[in-house]
Amino acid sequence: MTTILFHVSDIHFGVENRAALAAVEEAIAREAPQALVCTGDLTQRAKHREYAAAARWFASLGLPVLIDPGNHDMPYYNLWERFTDPYRRYHRLCAQLGESFVSRDVVLVPLNTTVRAQRRFPWSDGVVKRRALDETLAALAELEGDARSVIVTAHHPLLGPRDEGRNPTIGGDEAFAALARAGAHAVMSGHVHVPFDEIREREGFAMRMIGAGTLSTRLRDGAPPSYRVLRCESGGRIESELRVVGGQLPSAAERVVSAG
Repeated sequence: MTTILFHVSDIHFGVENRAALAAVEEAIAREAPQALVCTGDLTQRAKHREYAAAARWFASLGLPVLIDPGNHDMPYYNLWERFTDPYRRYHRLCAQLGESFVSRDVVLVPLNTTVRAQRRFPWSDGVVKRRALDETLAALAELEGDARSVIVTAHHPLLGPRDEGRNPTIGGDEAFAALARAGAHAVMSGHVHVPFDEIREREGFAMRMIGAGTLSTRLRDGAPPSYRVLRCESGGRIESELRVVGGQLPSAAERVVSAG
C-alpha cells in the first residue's frame, strides 16, 4: 500500500500566487492524493479575509487538509488578541476543515514551533517550547511499535541550513534529537520558501528533513513556487517528488537525498 500526500507551505493568502495554486488544484484533481498537508504561514497578516480565503481554497479541494500554524498566522494588528488568544483564528479554520485523516501507511504528528512573542526581534524564526515538544513526544510514545511511517509536521525547520552555522530555531537541535530518538522518520516543514530534502543527525540519531517551498509571491534566493508529492509506505519509506511551478530551481537551492 502507498499513501500519497501533497505537501504545501507558505501560501500567504493575501499575497498568494494564483498560478501556483491552480497548478496544485489541477494536480489534486488529476492524481487524487489522500490528503494535503500545509506546514504553516497560511496567511500573510492573519486577517479575517485572508483566513476566509484559505478556508474557501482548502474546502474546494475535496480532500482531508491538515494544517500547522506559522509565524504569519497570529494577529499582526490586534495585539490584544495576539497576546491573549494568538491561535483563535487558526483554530477556527481547523474546526471548519474538520475532516480527519487516517492511513495504514503513514501517521502525521504536529509540533508547534511558533510563539506569540520572543526576546529577540523580529519574531519570525522558530521556537520549540518544552510544552510543545512534550506533547509531540507523548504522541510519538503512543505510536511505539506502530509499523507506519511517522512524520512530524512543523512550520519552522528544526535545524539551520548548515551544521556549523547558527540554528535560527531556538530549541531546534534538542527537539530534532528527541524526535529522532522517539522514532520519527521525518519532519516536514516550510518557512524558508526554499525546498530541501536531506538526512541530518544530532546526538547520534538521524532523521530526514523535508521542506516545501512557497505558493506565494514572496520568493527567496531565486527559488520559484513549489510543492511536494510524498508517496509513503510503512517502515519509513517515503518518496518525495519536488514540483516547481513556472520556473527552474537554482542548482544550489535544494539539498537532495534519496528516499529513506
